[in-house]
Amino acid sequence: MDIRENYNFWCTSPYFDEDTKAELKSISDNEEEIEERFYKNLEFGTGGLRGIIGAGTNRMNRYTVRKATQGLANYILKENAQEKGIAIAYDSRNKSTEFAWETALCMAANGIKAYIFPELRPTPMLSFALRELGCTAGVVVTASHNPAEYNGYKVYWEDGAQITAPRDKDIIAEVNAIESYDEVKTMNREEAMEAGLCEIIGADMDDRYIEALKKLVLRPEAIKRQADKLKIVYTPLHGTGNLPVRRILKELGFENVYVVKEQELPDGNFPTVPYPNPEDKKAFALALELAKEKDADLILATDPDADRLGIYAKDPSDGEYKSFTGNMSGMLILEYLLSQKKELGILPENGAVVTTIVSGKMAKRIAKAYNVKLIETLTGFKYIGEQIKFFEQEHSNEFLFGYEESYGCLEGTHARDKDAVVAVMALCEAAAYYMDKGITLCEQMNNLFETYGFYKEDLCTITLKGQNGAKQIAAIMEKIRKEVPAQLGGSEVLALRDYELGIVKNPKTGEEKGTGLPKSNVLYFELENDAWCCVRPSGTEPKIKFYVGVRGTDSEDAEAKMNTLMCGVRALAEEE
Repeated sequence: MDIRENYNFWCTSPYFDEDTKAELKSISDNEEEIEERFYKNLEFGTGGLRGIIGAGTNRMNRYTVRKATQGLANYILKENAQEKGIAIAYDSRNKSTEFAWETALCMAANGIKAYIFPELRPTPMLSFALRELGCTAGVVVTASHNPAEYNGYKVYWEDGAQITAPRDKDIIAEVNAIESYDEVKTMNREEAMEAGLCEIIGADMDDRYIEALKKLVLRPEAIKRQADKLKIVYTPLHGTGNLPVRRILKELGFENVYVVKEQELPDGNFPTVPYPNPEDKKAFALALELAKEKDADLILATDPDADRLGIYAKDPSDGEYKSFTGNMSGMLILEYLLSQKKELGILPENGAVVTTIVSGKMAKRIAKAYNVKLIETLTGFKYIGEQIKFFEQEHSNEFLFGYEESYGCLEGTHARDKDAVVAVMALCEAAAYYMDKGITLCEQMNNLFETYGFYKEDLCTITLKGQNGAKQIAAIMEKIRKEVPAQLGGSEVLALRDYELGIVKNPKTGEEKGTGLPKSNVLYFELENDAWCCVRPSGTEPKIKFYVGVRGTDSEDAEAKMNTLMCGVRALAEEE
């Protein structure tokens, strides 16, 4: 069917509910909107679905969710893995509860038992629960930190990590093979419960999760001495973090925790922020006000599904609150974990830290200082989770810490995805430990820069929405790939890694070698003096991203190098 035929089908078929039809009929004179909603099917990508909520084939709605679930169910049945069932969680976004139950009832109709949380839960709790329950797979209904009009659907496998190759492609093939909504099964909720095909996950799962986190604490004595002194402001940004974050802090003994009341309760419209993302400084406006009122030491914010953590810390030098990038907070936690494990005599000889190619490079020096292995993966925490599986299968390394620049990290192996709840716990433990030593987090961060180098990272993002935007992004990638510059921002290009072609090429000699990582539409420039730039289209948003990093001799030198490199990157982007 063409676009208009598809639109008319949705407006008239008895399969679709009256609210859906009414929504579509309200745009009957808007050809551009109809085209955006029907020019393609919402793509089931390598992690699942993500899109704008609304009626149409290119939108997140109960019908596109059902179709995706039917494809996943077909794959599970083909693998003969249906006996172990599937776990389902959801966040505070609009329609999340509805989409989660559509997923559960489609699975149940296919004879696959669905375990579903009774209320919203953080994404890492899904990863934890599906392993505790011994499920084949898991689904989280969330669009993470995207704007309010979005929702999404992330798929996990039995190891607790998001699906990776080749399984992701096989599931995508099953979803794409469904040509008619007549192939999609569903059933009544009451019937599913009575048949034992749907079960509510009990509160004991929350208890088990919290206990797993508490086992990771390294310096309980420091927490005991400082917990009543450390002042913490926290905002869940209308998401899922409120209860688990407050619970773990309370049970560890942190008494002075002040929650931003305006952002405490779940609300899928995110009324107090333009963008519910702890990477966005605007999201901290209310928290900063409360912090100044309470004279807080630390400000914490988790995103809607509580897998990312943003922080501010009070700087004693001027009394101001300083923001920490995801790389900075990740390095604070990493250095704390490694130093304390070494001091306690529990740092394993085969320890490994896992990060992504677009994350900051200070981790390389920290890992080397503590004689642990550092592994880089493609962008996406699913690849970090996959490494934990490989370690266990091969009995090779012991996972110590994983992090990515986009404010996500993981301590421990209770989950196989980034976990803002454990990040809160680890960061507050570190803050208490350093407070015990008379050091603030800002001072400790400066210590890391002095010890390991003044690393600085930045990100240039170009947003290109819709069908034309997707074509523009593809054209940008193709042009850069074909016309490799000799210099970028005044720095010589030493090598270009083309992950789609799977090669690393020296532009001077023409020498080529393999990247050692799976194929992906990513270009990475290795530049002189430890500088770098990585270009990739976002997998979840209509954006192309230019990640950059430098190392300076001091903060001013790093700032100057970054400004020069960013000018070159912007020029490269504008040329396209």
